[in-house]
Amino acid sequence: MSVVIRLQRTGKPKQAHYRVVAIERSRGSTGKPLEVLGSYNPRGENMDQKVSVSPERYEAWLKNGALPSPTVAQLMRSAHKVAPAAVEKKP
Repeated sequence: MSVVIRLQRTGKPKQAHYRVVAIERSRGSTGKPLEVLGSYNPRGENMDQKVSVSPERYEAWLKNGALPSPTVAQLMRSAHKVAPAAVEKKP
């Protein structure tokens, strides 16, 4: 079971809102996630309003071998939610 941390789109057309989820790699974009870690609202005013992710759960999934998508890694880096070393994990 290969687990990835990626964005899952929700919201209305032209009003995107995303969940940050831990999900199996083989599941589709609308598949049931293993855990919802937080949310991302690209329409927010600042990074605190845009990214709302539990850093403890994010780091726990990274320690268990989950790989973040490039977009999620960049969001976490820019939001300063986790240590930069935790985000830079490569396969």
